[in-house]
Amino acid sequence: MTNSISAESYHVTAVIAHSVKCNLEKEYEDWLRGIVPVAKSFDGHLGVQILRPHLEENTEYVIVLHFDHHQNLKRWLESEERHKWIELVQPLIQQPENVQVLTGLETWFELPKRPQKYPPKRYKIALITWLGVLFLSLVVGRILNPLLEPLPWLLKQIITSGLIVWLLAYFLMPQLTRLFYRWLYPK
Repeated sequence: MTNSISAESYHVTAVIAHSVKCNLEKEYEDWLRGIVPVAKSFDGHLGVQILRPHLEENTEYVIVLHFDHHQNLKRWLESEERHKWIELVQPLIQQPENVQVLTGLETWFELPKRPQKYPPKRYKIALITWLGVLFLSLVVGRILNPLLEPLPWLLKQIITSGLIVWLLAYFLMPQLTRLFYRWLYPK
């Protein structure tokens, strides 16, 4: 397990990669259905996202866990409950899990098994983030504006921007990072 845990006490993300053995995907999915509720029961758990393999030759699952503080994430990662679940998954995975603990915006631009010594250039981070915000603003605005019409302007902005940030952090940025990975990290 590789950790780059900082002593900071703010929102942290653990990115966990498992390469699942061939023909054991169903058992792995069952394991996921068991461990996710256990993780959710820990203090500070903010959400989980599972990135499943898209190609048949790729067997890597990526679990993205969000916690409110480093200490709460550490409690989960080091808990007896999690260790029991990790023992259960060992026969299903090809190698020991790879865990990266990240804080801040770099969580949007880091993929498992592709650790980077340096984050992407700031202008690249800004452009990809702008692209994500633009896309979500157009889509979310189009959907929410009619629903939020009776609300005061400031409340509409709070709701809309909150939803955009949430969707950006949990769904869109990991996808944009994969899509633009070669541009973000040229060799």
